[in-house]
Amino acid sequence: MQEINTKLREFALSSLSVKNRTTVFVLTVIILLGGVMAYVQMPKESFPEIVSPEIYIGTAYPGNSPMDIEKLITRPFEKEINTITGVDEINSTSIQGYSTIQVKFSFSVSPDEALRKVKDKIDVAMSDSDFPTDLPADPNIFELNFSELMPIMNINLSGEFSLDQLKKYAEYLEDEIEDLPQITKVEIRGIMDKEVKVDLDLHAMNTLQISFGDVAGAISQENMTISGGDIKDSEYRRSVRVLGEFTDWRDIANIIVKHEKGNIVYLRDIAIVSFGEKEKQSYAREYGSPVVMLDIKKRAGENLIEASDAINQIIEKAKKEVFPANLNISITADQSDSTRTQVDELANSIIFGMLLVVVVLLFFLGLRNALFVGIAIPLSMFLSFFILNSMGVTLNVIVLFSLVLALGMLVDNGIVVVENIYRLMDEGYPPTEAARYGVGEVALPIIAST
Repeated sequence: MQEINTKLREFALSSLSVKNRTTVFVLTVIILLGGVMAYVQMPKESFPEIVSPEIYIGTAYPGNSPMDIEKLITRPFEKEINTITGVDEINSTSIQGYSTIQVKFSFSVSPDEALRKVKDKIDVAMSDSDFPTDLPADPNIFELNFSELMPIMNINLSGEFSLDQLKKYAEYLEDEIEDLPQITKVEIRGIMDKEVKVDLDLHAMNTLQISFGDVAGAISQENMTISGGDIKDSEYRRSVRVLGEFTDWRDIANIIVKHEKGNIVYLRDIAIVSFGEKEKQSYAREYGSPVVMLDIKKRAGENLIEASDAINQIIEKAKKEVFPANLNISITADQSDSTRTQVDELANSIIFGMLLVVVVLLFFLGLRNALFVGIAIPLSMFLSFFILNSMGVTLNVIVLFSLVLALGMLVDNGIVVVENIYRLMDEGYPPTEAARYGVGEVALPIIAST
């Protein structure tokens, strides 16, 4: 027997496990507990988070032609961005009053680093003396994140209510849902915002020698709250504010636009001030009927199922305590439904595969050896969950499919190992030596093939 033993190989890890059974049992319990906790805590979503180092720059400059936008905005930005290391591609579009630039970096550059570099170069370009100084707002610079672009669900509000009432209910849900740590943004569609319209009379303005700048300046200077400093009241200092913001849109018509030689020109003398709805920019329909819709977008790396459960709790609470009974609330395009189905199918596949393997091996290798293979399946899965969770990987369709695919290889490998150990035991080897040499014979081929 000693002579035969010298010809058989051992696998160090398996031999160490056989010699230290107590340690293996403790590790098994740790892996089991850690795997269960990791499975519960792992963020679950439909698709994996795609990290792409792409940066977008959007700059509004109303009143300028595409040629002027390209000359004044796009080209100075492109010139500075082109000096950044790691840039693969720059695409730009200049349209009437707006400039869009897409910057693609190599994947060796992280999205945070790419965003920082682009912002620095945009600041350099804007500090140039030739760059326009009358932009209505700073350029909008943001990174592309696919997981935060698509909504995870839509909440639809409808019923015998006016749009203003539906908007009020939608804004309540918006505030409640945005407080959730899993949610990054909630957008309301299907409603029209209000605005004050000032229709100027050009003939009256020309007669009174009033320009558009005079009107804009008068309105902006009247609609203003100014800090008046501090005053001492007994032992305390209190801040003073001069409130000058409009509380009623009708007050805008009484603004003094021009005061010259005792002649006062009010805004109502040269314009018609009205209050109405903005131009409709979004539409929401459910089964052909108009609704007010909330698009809910999840924060990257958060648990989709937990977010869906928390949102449903908010809706149920609002139905009982805030909303009227005849308000219709429906949820569509809920991505958590498919994620729940995928997770359940994975669990069913693992359990069914384990039972099937145990039953089949029971007839050929006996109950004890069949249980060894059956225990290895869920234990390996829990170990995978523990490792994936520590690496920050989410539980998504790609991970679930990979685990199901690996389940087949795991069963094949388990059968090969147990059968080889069983063969050595039939040849007269003690169980301990059969386990050591049986694994050693097939370990490297199994690892290489897997």
